[in-house]
Amino acid sequence: MATHRRPKQPSRARVTVLTTAAAAAVAISAQAANAAPSEKPSKDEVKAKVDKLYEQAEQATEKYNGAKEKQEKLQKEISTIQDNVARGQEELNELRDSIGMAAAAQYRSGSIDSSLQLFLSSNPDDYLDKASTADQLSSQQVEALKKIQEKQRELAQERSEASDKLKDLASTRTELGKKKKQVQSKLAEAQKLLNTLSAAEKAALAAADQRASRSASERVDLGNTGSASGRAAAAFSAAQSRIGSPYVYGATGPSSFDCSGLTSWAYAQAGVSIPRTSQAQANAGTRIYSESQLKVGDLVLFYGDLHHIGLYAGNGQVLHAPHTGASVRYESIANMPFQFGVRI
Repeated sequence: MATHRRPKQPSRARVTVLTTAAAAAVAISAQAANAAPSEKPSKDEVKAKVDKLYEQAEQATEKYNGAKEKQEKLQKEISTIQDNVARGQEELNELRDSIGMAAAAQYRSGSIDSSLQLFLSSNPDDYLDKASTADQLSSQQVEALKKIQEKQRELAQERSEASDKLKDLASTRTELGKKKKQVQSKLAEAQKLLNTLSAAEKAALAAADQRASRSASERVDLGNTGSASGRAAAAFSAAQSRIGSPYVYGATGPSSFDCSGLTSWAYAQAGVSIPRTSQAQANAGTRIYSESQLKVGDLVLFYGDLHHIGLYAGNGQVLHAPHTGASVRYESIANMPFQFGVRI
């Protein structure tokens, strides 16, 4: 006869877990059902985000420019030191040769003294530290040995300086690579956003930018504001000749520019050397804090960290290299957060 057993009842803990899981599943399903479908950002929203990314890219660009300028400066300094070391080594060799010739003459005459023999076989620094031996040499020989000692110390110092600068150069190159990646990352992110737009939306944005560039070059009223100096007028005239040139990060002309690349190039055409980055250019002259006192050709700084710069064009307009995808053009100074001007 078969034995009938009652089915095993689930434990209270297991029932609680299953009930909680079922409730959670129902809640998630309800949220999914009620959630609104994700909306594609509008053209204006994409443009706002892209503009912000361009601003961040320009911030990184100015840091990139600073690292690049430091690298170039270090390379020049290292080259100069290496040339000095090479010349110094030649002078040292000549001094040693002259002492060697004197020793050879004494040897042939049988009158070479033990102190000169000591020098020729050891470090002259150790030798000169022994005052008693200096009395055994002629004053001419002592002077020659002192020159050798000074030249050795000088060369050792220059070699140490070159070594330090080479380490600094390696570190700067690493920093330069990081800044370049930051710029490229921001630009790639901006392009990715732009790629979400339809062909018609892309065309509308391109047309708006083209109209801005065209109107800037053809129909801007610059008023009759004068320049503060002949060099400022010459720099502004040079920048005007570059209207329509594309913005390219790290570029200093003559066919493409970033913001500080344009201003430094323009003043170079006027025979004036100013620093490479916008932050450094902010300290290149006298600051003008009132917009009403700006003159044509004055540098104009924007944003709290001073990462953007242009040239004052008169009548509330600035001539600048705006951002990636745009070209050198006029723009209202009111479109960006003005900080101050700089008169060179």
